[in-house]
Amino acid sequence: MKKKKILDSIIDNTKTILGALLIALIIRSLIFQPFYIPSSSMEPTLLIGDRIFVSKYSYGYSRHSFPFSPKIFSERIFYNQPKVGDLVVFKTPSDNRTDYIKRLIGLPGDEIQFINGNIFINKKKIERRAIITLDKVRCGKTTLNVKAYEETLPNGHKYIATYNNDGTLQNTKKFKVPKNHFFLLGDNRDCSKDSRYLDSVGYVDHVNLVGKAKIIFFSNDTVTSRMLKFWNLKESFRGERLFKSIK
Repeated sequence: MKKKKILDSIIDNTKTILGALLIALIIRSLIFQPFYIPSSSMEPTLLIGDRIFVSKYSYGYSRHSFPFSPKIFSERIFYNQPKVGDLVVFKTPSDNRTDYIKRLIGLPGDEIQFINGNIFINKKKIERRAIITLDKVRCGKTTLNVKAYEETLPNGHKYIATYNNDGTLQNTKKFKVPKNHFFLLGDNRDCSKDSRYLDSVGYVDHVNLVGKAKIIFFSNDTVTSRMLKFWNLKESFRGERLFKSIK
């Protein structure tokens, strides 16, 4: 009788654990997934050590919505096309495994080109306004002296982008975005591997989209401190970024 009670208890606990794992898997795959920001390619919008929530439902679902990207279907279902200006998490086309986050600049059919440091979308220069209060950003563990601008995309979306004072990508060829693909850039323009580099990232297929960045739920400066030091929160913990909406 005692052995039966122990066995029943083990079965009940196993069911509870499996149920909890199933719920967590559903939430992670279909609703929200947490991500850690390991690089400075999106400064000043996102900092190294930011933890963010990404909505999985914003663009519909593909195999990359699920852990390990199982080949359960080849296209997207319930697809909603991203908007210019969205901060998008995607699997890099080069390996279909690595998660990147960049800002969507070009939609399918758009033509993008850098001319004298300015971005042109479909031959129209996007508006930008100098931000004099920001003159430095990080690039890994180094610091760049930069010029910062508030850029305004054709749909009115505004964000801040930075350009290295000591040299930036002034001119490029024309990038023509293919059907069902997108052109994405890092806000830290001279510290970002993105769609400008066709051999490593290039145009991103709509199937590779993972989700849309929504909110910063925690932030810890892992450049100055590898771990959160509870005895010296001022050194690493960024309280002002808690639950900050991402734009």
